Amino acid sequence: MTRRSEAAGEGTVPLLDSPPRSRIAWCVTGSGHFLEESIALAKRLPAVDLFLSAAAEEVLPMYQLRLDDLKQQFRLVRDRTASGVPVGMLYEDIYHTVVVAPATSNTVAKCAFGISDSLPTNMFAQAGKLGIPGIVFACDTEPVVVTKSPHEWVTLRPRRIELANVERLREIDFCQVVCSPAELESALDARLRELSLSWNTSSS
Repeated sequence: MTRRSEAAGEGTVPLLDSPPRSRIAWCVTGSGHFLEESIALAKRLPAVDLFLSAAAEEVLPMYQLRLDDLKQQFRLVRDRTASGVPVGMLYEDIYHTVVVAPATSNTVAKCAFGISDSLPTNMFAQAGKLGIPGIVFACDTEPVVVTKSPHEWVTLRPRRIELANVERLREIDFCQVVCSPAELESALDARLRELSLSWNTSSS
């Protein structure tokens, strides 16, 4: 029987008869920090579904990442319900890993303090409750952060509270925090090896 889950505003998102914990739930927030690099990594992974926050839907096109193009490779799940209905897809035991990348400082703060009011934060919280490992690529992790805006490079200086929230997030159960695309790739590689899975040889 085909597994299905209601997705807000889009009827149903059909799921093929996937073996238990065979897919990755990749959550995208409203951060542009290494956004293109993060999506490039997602394209190299087997069996990935993208869970988009409302902010992500606004930001992705700013970086020339069109939803119609992403649909060619990923199943897209969008944040269209107040109660985070698509989170129920986690209960169907399809996903082995939840990735939040890149994660805004707002998302990091919410995850660190157990607040779940967006699709990515709901996915993160429920994954932890189900014992599903999570990987969070936090953006504001250093005293000085150089990041790419849609039009130019910008230098930011995260406040103590942002840095403290990253450290608090590290203490959350079933959560691994990474701070760069290289660390994200390394964490994903280790997770694939744990599951005896391999990277895709092509992202096309």
